[in-house]
Amino acid sequence: MKQIRIGAGAGYSGDRIEPALELAEKGNIDYLIFECLAERTIALAQQAKMHDPALGYDPLLEQRMLAVLRTCSEKGIKIVTNMGAANPLAAAAKIKQVARALGLAKLKIAAVTGDDVLDQLRRDDYRDDTGAPVAELSERLLSANAYLGVQPLVEALAQGADVVVTGRVADPALVLAPLIHEFGWAADDWERLGQGTLAGHLLECAGQVSGGYFADPGYKDVHNLARLGFPIGVVSEDGSLEITKVEGSGGAVTTATCTEQLLYEIHDPAAYLTPDVVADFSGVSMIQVGADRVSVQGATGHPNSGLLKVSIGYVDSYVGEGQISYAGPGAVARARLAQDIVAERFRITGLPLEEVRFDLIGLNAIHGDLLAAAHPEPYEVRLRVAGRTATMQQALRIGNEVETLYTCGPSGGGGATKSARQVVAVRSTLMPAANVRVDIHFEEI
Repeated sequence: MKQIRIGAGAGYSGDRIEPALELAEKGNIDYLIFECLAERTIALAQQAKMHDPALGYDPLLEQRMLAVLRTCSEKGIKIVTNMGAANPLAAAAKIKQVARALGLAKLKIAAVTGDDVLDQLRRDDYRDDTGAPVAELSERLLSANAYLGVQPLVEALAQGADVVVTGRVADPALVLAPLIHEFGWAADDWERLGQGTLAGHLLECAGQVSGGYFADPGYKDVHNLARLGFPIGVVSEDGSLEITKVEGSGGAVTTATCTEQLLYEIHDPAAYLTPDVVADFSGVSMIQVGADRVSVQGATGHPNSGLLKVSIGYVDSYVGEGQISYAGPGAVARARLAQDIVAERFRITGLPLEEVRFDLIGLNAIHGDLLAAAHPEPYEVRLRVAGRTATMQQALRIGNEVETLYTCGPSGGGGATKSARQVVAVRSTLMPAANVRVDIHFEEI
């Protein structure tokens, strides 16, 4: 039975690069995918494109292509990625530039566009997941990107693309598209589409399924995480799947690591909604068939809804932050006094705060004061003050008040830092798939 080996070269935008090269060099793979988009990531990419129309693709696109493109070209490994982010056309042009710099004689790059539906959302009457009209966001609206399915990716591969770069697509589509292309699965073969979506879901976060996010010393020990090997999905024509990694690399592929990734970001395992299929993972079974080899079967699927999720990015507010450390005898008491001083300063100066939070890092920042009271007082602690405001100027004042503790007491404060940033938030809505027009543009050398 025909099999395809797909390596997961990235699980988020800033992921490590060398595991992807290891997959290309030693993984005996047919496809290398890079899944680099989160909801907020693409909104930030749209901001970058607004400032410079030549940007808007993944910041590490060029570095990743410089690392793997020659090896993939020589070995015939096809690359499928959403590193196009807000600007797939510019991403394709950059990949072509890298290919020429590497001296590659032949390469066909496909850029998939059409996920940007911002103009349509502004024009038509859509409501977001809060029930509010999208139009109410007005000038704060930054981006609106529909989660595309596999169809344009499959078409690009059918037209001979060596590299397919997209904007917003459903994460599992990066894996499902090569499977449909290679095996000729029908668009209504719901069982195989469900199993292929399972493969995509297990691979999409890269090192998470090979032991990265799984590790917990003393409870779930994982070997050599500094050399974590990224996963490989070995998929057969009938949809059966094995998850593994490059032999000798760090990490672990076990039924436990795969189970944790299976449940990751799944609202309903029996109805995982994607543009291509409503996947059903409720009957999935896993068997450890060897060292770092897990067989995964039992997924199925049902007809898709005909709707696409649209991720809406907008400017929500501004956050200011200040931090300062206290150490030695009485560290906690001095930090609490510093907190009280800052809180009073906010009242005295009339700083309009939509939300404010005080944390003593090392004491109560994660589990709160109640649990902290049952444990010995730490010898050092760091005060963190963060507040949400309507303007950048207001946000800057938060860190400034923390910094003044240097000279305005209490004693012994050090290592003060301050920052302020714009908050890009995300909402979502649904759009009929029939309303989204998708195009494919090719670059060739």
